[in-house]
Amino acid sequence: MTRTVLIIDDNPAVGEALSLALSLHEIRALVALTPDAGLALLQREAVDVVIQDMNFTADTTSGEEGVALFRAIRERHPDLPVILLTAWTHLETAVELVKAGAADYLAKPWDDNKLLATVENLLELSESTREVSRSRRERRQRREQLQRKYELDGLVFASEAMARTLDLACQIARSDVPVLITGPNGTGKERIAAIVHANSAVKRGPFVAVNCGALPGELIEAELFGAEAGAYTGANKAREGRFELADGGTLFLDEIGNLPLPGQMKLLRVLETGQFERLGSGRTRHAKVRVLSATNADLKAMIQVGTFREDLYYRLNVIEVNLPPLAERNDDILPLAEFFLDGRAELGDAAREALLAYPWPGNVRELKNAIERAALLAGGQPITPELLNLPQHAAAAPAARNLDEPSREAVESALHKADGVVSRAAQSLGLSRQALYRRMERYGLVTTA
Repeated sequence: MTRTVLIIDDNPAVGEALSLALSLHEIRALVALTPDAGLALLQREAVDVVIQDMNFTADTTSGEEGVALFRAIRERHPDLPVILLTAWTHLETAVELVKAGAADYLAKPWDDNKLLATVENLLELSESTREVSRSRRERRQRREQLQRKYELDGLVFASEAMARTLDLACQIARSDVPVLITGPNGTGKERIAAIVHANSAVKRGPFVAVNCGALPGELIEAELFGAEAGAYTGANKAREGRFELADGGTLFLDEIGNLPLPGQMKLLRVLETGQFERLGSGRTRHAKVRVLSATNADLKAMIQVGTFREDLYYRLNVIEVNLPPLAERNDDILPLAEFFLDGRAELGDAAREALLAYPWPGNVRELKNAIERAALLAGGQPITPELLNLPQHAAAAPAARNLDEPSREAVESALHKADGVVSRAAQSLGLSRQALYRRMERYGLVTTA
């Protein structure tokens, strides 16, 4: 891919000198002698970095023309890196522009090595920024496409992992085959089941959910299949089971691994024939039900020890939809946090970093609880990590990684040996470019070090 730098300077000799230096490093240079010509070139050409002078009129040293040009570039191209060429007479102005978003400034006469290192770093950063923007744009388009095509029940997500899960779930929704939804507790398996139902051929029928882990073993069969009066202690009247209630719709069996073996045998029969009997009754009943089930248990291991029927497993698991833990869909964390906050408070920067660094063993449910607590205690102030009250062991992971954290001296040394080129310095330190940029910012090191 061609890397392009636009030089805006009224002195043709400056443009020629910079063009030559850049061309030796396979960087394409465009030259404009006036601000208007430079802005026109930016409209026509794909430019990665701009190098601009601060004055364009003879005997002018105020830097006001450079300020106006910089602001015009920023207005039209907010993310385009700009390097300022300055003289000592307007160095203070250049520093103010750097604070306002300019990438860097170089004093005339410039040092070629320093200038080239700065340009190389900005080209790498520009490429990385473009890649991040492209990835975000593609994810947003994928999300919007899914939202247009399917009924997603207002589900909040931004990660590619969640998009893939939803795409699969919605694709199989219109078939009538059983679906097994797997994933850790708190990831939102019931939400996925509801979305499958909402996109199914039986979406106008009932959606009935039962948590097999929340009922005593002796009551699960009665809950699923119903019971006649007197079938068990306390059964004063006949009651419908969940299969009857879900007739013509969808039955969602959560924590299916908790279903006892007698119940498993009855469930297998219903899946195969649509027939069942209430507890305490010999009358065969019929129900046409789409069955979705979910588990966080290792059903294959349960089959090995004899606590789960292998034939039922394969009957339930015609198609498996796996819901990844929240730690594997990092891009969902902040959108979910903002959704749970619902405008009641603002997340501070440190709180955002804490949310992203925490492993979320309790997944979305734990995140919701943490946000609810923080919102109640924030009192109108930005939410801090302390208000999130995340368990201390979560902070141990970053602390352990800090043992291998490069010191300021190590970063400076690596940058010096790499002639200021961040990609080479990052490679020598075993870091990504983005990680090294973060450490440089933390240590207050300029990118032209």
